[in-house]
Amino acid sequence: MHTPTERAPDSPRIPHAQQVATVALTALAPASWGTTYVVTTELLPPGHPLFAGMLRALPGGLLALAITRVLPRGDWWWKATILGALNIGALYPLLFVAAERLPGGVAATLGATQPLMVAGLAVVLLHDRPTAWRSAWGVLGAVGVGLVVLGPQARLDALGVVAGLGGTAAMAAGIVLTKRWGLPPGVGPLTLTGWQLTAGGLLLLPLALAIEGAPPRIDTGAAGGYLWLGSVGGLIASTLWFRGIGKLPVGASAPLVLLSPLVAAVIGIALGESLSLPQTSGFVLALAALLAAQLNAPNLSARVTRHRLAEAQIREARIREDQMRDDHIRQGRIR
Repeated sequence: MHTPTERAPDSPRIPHAQQVATVALTALAPASWGTTYVVTTELLPPGHPLFAGMLRALPGGLLALAITRVLPRGDWWWKATILGALNIGALYPLLFVAAERLPGGVAATLGATQPLMVAGLAVVLLHDRPTAWRSAWGVLGAVGVGLVVLGPQARLDALGVVAGLGGTAAMAAGIVLTKRWGLPPGVGPLTLTGWQLTAGGLLLLPLALAIEGAPPRIDTGAAGGYLWLGSVGGLIASTLWFRGIGKLPVGASAPLVLLSPLVAAVIGIALGESLSLPQTSGFVLALAALLAAQLNAPNLSARVTRHRLAEAQIREARIREDQMRDDHIRQGRIR
């Protein structure tokens, strides 16, 4: 286990084909999260975001604990609580507040800034300096999502903006801390997911009862929506997500969240919406940023380093030749 002053170990290098498979599996998580908006607006009863967040987290967390039968030990009690509070307990209600007070496009654009937040936190907590390549594509990805989802009807609400940025920052911190702390020995992603969903769900339960009161009436459509969000969008997606964070560099995993607003846009098209030319351009730009983040930047610095090393070796060889010549002159071998 890492102490607070330790740096998280770098992600192990894995074969290219295996890395592609890891990225694809990890991407399924934010892709499934892109269905949250349509499920919430079309199937769930309005006015109970805390209850929805709790029901999305707690049953799946308890199921994961029942399957793995592993509880935290030692300092992992507080670590799991912090991760659950950030990734679940804080994220869900803040994003629901943002969704209620802001147009979906504004909220999605705020969420698209997460790769930049992750990059900044990684400098502080992981001592991992982002490359100019990934930083530039992180900015372009946020711009692309903005072009897709922002429209002339977009309005800003101060509380909604704060909530949107707060939820995005909470998840960004959760990603970096998950990478920093890793997994305790003998614990897999499902176990870690169970700990976090349970901790976050337990934090939301009293808040939902105190603020929202009695649970809403759940009809067949709502039951299906809660089941989808709690299983595919909750337990399964979170397990894939935390598995991917453990295997991929933070600079590669964080931009995958751009898939959420892109999938939401695709669902909108399937429901009859259309994209304008700027929106289409933004979609392509965001998708390009997502893919580019999975590639290593052109390593110009490495080439410069190799060139300088070669020059240094040539200088050293010439110095040795001059020294040998001087020795031979002193010994009378050369006149």
